[in-house]
Amino acid sequence: MPITVSDLATQCHQLLTTDSGPAGRTKVAAFLSEVLADPANIDILIPPHTGERDLLYQDAALGFCIFAHQYREAKQSLPHDHGPSWAIYAQARGETEMTDYERTAPDTEEATARVRATRTYLLKPGDAHVYNEGELHAPLRSGPTSLVRIEGMDMSKITRRRYETL
Repeated sequence: MPITVSDLATQCHQLLTTDSGPAGRTKVAAFLSEVLADPANIDILIPPHTGERDLLYQDAALGFCIFAHQYREAKQSLPHDHGPSWAIYAQARGETEMTDYERTAPDTEEATARVRATRTYLLKPGDAHVYNEGELHAPLRSGPTSLVRIEGMDMSKITRRRYETL
């Protein structure tokens, strides 16, 4: 039987209540990989009308948010982290080329932080990757893609830093 958003939220809540740290997030990512292995689950979580950032659920107790993302065309993001939070990207359709970065110079009031690429890899359907606090990354989508993303908190309310690549 296909999963519902409520089922997904309940399982994520249980896993993160047991361990809200990196190990618990890794368990959530593994669960998301299992969920997205079933095309029926993808169709329920990311239906055709999904936009680029649709909030599916926000946990009142723990604060985490579950989003569905659907990109109809190519899209590239600049290097970023999730500020004081974490995120899990779980690829559903298409592929995302992800590049990880490391800081080479901190940001100051006078200058933007500088970063350097350290590794590039593909997220394919069923892949789920945890980005813990402060981990820098930048997705590149060369065509239509869909994913489920979980953020540790509502990032729309957080001021985020800018990074300059070398």
